[in-house]
Amino acid sequence: MIDIENSALVDLILNEYGAANPQLKEQLDAVAEECERSGKSAFEVISNFGLFTRADLLQCMADNLGSYVWDPKSFGDISRDVIEKVDLNLARTHQVIPLRYDDSGIELAMRRPLDYQTVEALRFILNKDIVPVPCDPDIFDGELERYYPEKVDSVADIVAEFNINPEEIEEEGDEEDLANAAPIIKFVDAVIKQAVHDKASDIHFEPFEKNFRIRYRVDGALYEMPPPPRSLAAPVISRIKIISGLNISERRRPQDGRIQMKVNGRPVDLRVSCLPTSHGESVVLRVLDRSVVNLQLDALGIGQDVLDKIRELIHLPNGILLVTGPTGSGKTTTLYSALGEINNPEDKLLTAEDPVEYDIEGIIQCPINDAVGMTFEKALRAFLRQDPDRILVGEIRDFVTAQIAVEASLTGHFVFSTLHTNDAASTVTRLADMGVEPFLIASSLVGVLGQRLIRRVCKNCMTEYVPTDEDLDRLNLERGQVEGKTFVYGKGCPICNNTGYKGRKALTELLVVNNELREMISNGAPANELADKACEYGMRPLREDGLLAIFNHETSVDEVVRYT
Repeated sequence: MIDIENSALVDLILNEYGAANPQLKEQLDAVAEECERSGKSAFEVISNFGLFTRADLLQCMADNLGSYVWDPKSFGDISRDVIEKVDLNLARTHQVIPLRYDDSGIELAMRRPLDYQTVEALRFILNKDIVPVPCDPDIFDGELERYYPEKVDSVADIVAEFNINPEEIEEEGDEEDLANAAPIIKFVDAVIKQAVHDKASDIHFEPFEKNFRIRYRVDGALYEMPPPPRSLAAPVISRIKIISGLNISERRRPQDGRIQMKVNGRPVDLRVSCLPTSHGESVVLRVLDRSVVNLQLDALGIGQDVLDKIRELIHLPNGILLVTGPTGSGKTTTLYSALGEINNPEDKLLTAEDPVEYDIEGIIQCPINDAVGMTFEKALRAFLRQDPDRILVGEIRDFVTAQIAVEASLTGHFVFSTLHTNDAASTVTRLADMGVEPFLIASSLVGVLGQRLIRRVCKNCMTEYVPTDEDLDRLNLERGQVEGKTFVYGKGCPICNNTGYKGRKALTELLVVNNELREMISNGAPANELADKACEYGMRPLREDGLLAIFNHETSVDEVVRYT
C-alpha cells in the first residue's frame, strides 16, 4: 500500500494538473506502482520519470500548504535559539528543522511536509500551530546533519554502555545464540552506523591471537577504532554472517554476501567478504551509500578542459573509452557519472558489472556471476543481441572479452570499460599483450582516461606555507617554477577527525586517439612514444595534474607524491 506522504503528493498533482492533462492519471498510477515496488518516494519517482521538475513539485506543495520552499542559501543561518526549540531526537525522528518561531506557531522545514499524521503529532508535542515548509530532500539531509549532528559513540563507549562482559559472552549458549544476543546486535549496528556517519568506504573486522581490530577506510586511508575485547570477535563476525545470509558454520572457505539496511532513514548497501585466517575469519564490509557518492561528472574534481573532452568522447556513436588505474581509484564512479550524463530515452544502455554497485534509473544492469557461468564474455555476447546503443563492461580481464568489446565498437556501439594499468599510454600495450591486433586497437579505441584519487586538504584547517627545498626536490621542481606560489596542508581539526584531509578528488590524464596516434598504434609504437605524442596534442600527465591541484590549494605535496 502506498504511504501517506506518497499518496498525498500523487493526489495533489492530480487535482492541480489532471484536468489539463488527461493522461496524468495513468502516469501517476505508474508512479504509485513504482513507489510500492522500489520503496522510493513519490517525489523522487515523479522527478525521475520527468513528469515534473523537483522545483515544480516543491512549489506545488508549498502553494497547497500556504507556505514557501525553503532554500538554505537564500534563507541564511538559523539562530541557535530557534534550533533549541526542537530537540535532537524529535528533529531526527520526524525529520524536521525549525525555521521561525513565535507565540502563534512554528515554521518547520520538513522532509515529508504532506504527512499530516506527523504534522498532527508535532502540533501535539510542541503545543504550537505547525506551518510545514517543503525542502528538496537532498538538501534537507545535509542541513539536518548540520544543525542536528548525530552523536556517534566510540566503540569503547558502546562496549561500556551495553555492559558487554567478555566472560559472559564466552560462557553463554551456542554460536547462533551469542550472535543474536541483544548487546552484540546493538554493537554491530552501532559500528555500521558510525562508519556511515564518518563516510567510510570499508569496514575491516580483523581477529588476531590476542586482540580484535576494527578499522574504517575514509578517503582512501585506514583508521583504527579503539579495540573491543578479543572475545567479541567470534559473535560479532557470526552476527555479520547471519544478517548477510552466509553460512555461520562454514569457516574454511571464503564467502561473499550482501546486507541491505536503513541508516538514518536512507538505504545503505553493504557488500560482505569473509576470509578464513589462522585466528578466525577476517571480514570486510564495502559500504555503498548512494547519498554520499555524487554521480555527476562535474562533482569528480576533474579539470574543466579534460571534462569537456570526455563529454565529446562519450557522445560519439561508436568506439571504446577505457578508464584505467589501480583498485580504488574511482574508475567505476567515473563510468557511472559518464553513463548518467548520456542516459536518455532515445538510447538503450546495458551494463555488465561485478558486482552492480549502484542502481541507476533507466539503465539495464546485469551482475556477473562466474559460479553460474555468467561471465563478462557471455554477458557481452548476449548484449549484442539486445540492440544496445551503449555498453558498459565492468572490466576487460582477458583476450576474449577485449575481442568482443572491439567487435561491438566496430559494429556501431559505444563501449565503456576499465583496465588495470599504471598510465593511459600503457593501456595500448596491455591490450596488445592480451592478443588484440594493433590495427583493431587503433580503429576502435577513441580515448583512455588514466585516474588516481587523492585526498583534499580540509578547508576548515587549511594552512598556507612557502614550499621548502625538500618539497621542491620531491616534486622535481626548481624554485623559479613556484615563485610567488604558496602550498597548503591541513593542521587537523574536529571536522576532519584531525587528519588534515576531507573528501577526495580525481587526478587524471586523458589520451585522445587522433589520426597520428592511430597510425602509431597500428605500427606497434611503445607506450613512452605514445605518451610523448599525446602530450604534444595537449594531454596533461598525472604528475602535472597533481601539481595543478597543489597550486590550486586543493591537496598537499604528500598526496601527489604518494599517488604519482
